[in-house]
Amino acid sequence: MIKEVTGDLLHTKAKTIAHCVAPHDHFNQGLALELRKNYPSMSKDFRHYCRNHNPKAGEIWAWGGVGGVRIVNLMAQEPSDSRRSDANPGKATVGSLNNCLKKLADFIVEENIQEIAIPKLATGVGGLDWDDVKGLVDENLGNLPAKVIVYTTYAKGVEAEE
Repeated sequence: MIKEVTGDLLHTKAKTIAHCVAPHDHFNQGLALELRKNYPSMSKDFRHYCRNHNPKAGEIWAWGGVGGVRIVNLMAQEPSDSRRSDANPGKATVGSLNNCLKKLADFIVEENIQEIAIPKLATGVGGLDWDDVKGLVDENLGNLPAKVIVYTTYAKGVEAEE
C-alpha cells in the first residue's frame, strides 16, 4: 500500500527510511545532509563501504542504527567526477532508480519491513521528474505487503498523518 503525505520525513514513525544518493556521496545536500546530521555514523559507514566495495549506480546499501532505525541508500545517481568532499554527485537516471527500487522491494520482503518512508525519490538533487518516478514507485513497491509512506510535500518540522 502506498500513501502520500505532507510533512517532514525526519519525523516519520516508520523505522525504515529510503533515499537516493550517488556512489561515494558525501551527503552534502538535501535530505542526505539532514540524515548525515541526524545519523553521523551512517555517513561514515557509507564512506567505508564505498572504499571497500566501489559500488555503482543502481545498487543499494542498508544501514542499521540505534533504536532500530534503518536507512536504505538507493544509489540512483551517478557518482561525481571527483572523490573530493566538495564535489557534487551526478544526476540520477530512470534506469538506475528502477534497479534500486527492484532491490529495495526485495529488501523489504526479505527483511519483513512493515513500514517504510521515502521522499519523492531522485527528484531533488537527482534531477528526475516526479511523474516518471511515481510510476516506478507504484510499479515496484505498490503491491508489497509493507506500507510505503511517500512524503510528496515537504513541511519542515511537521509530523505527517501516516
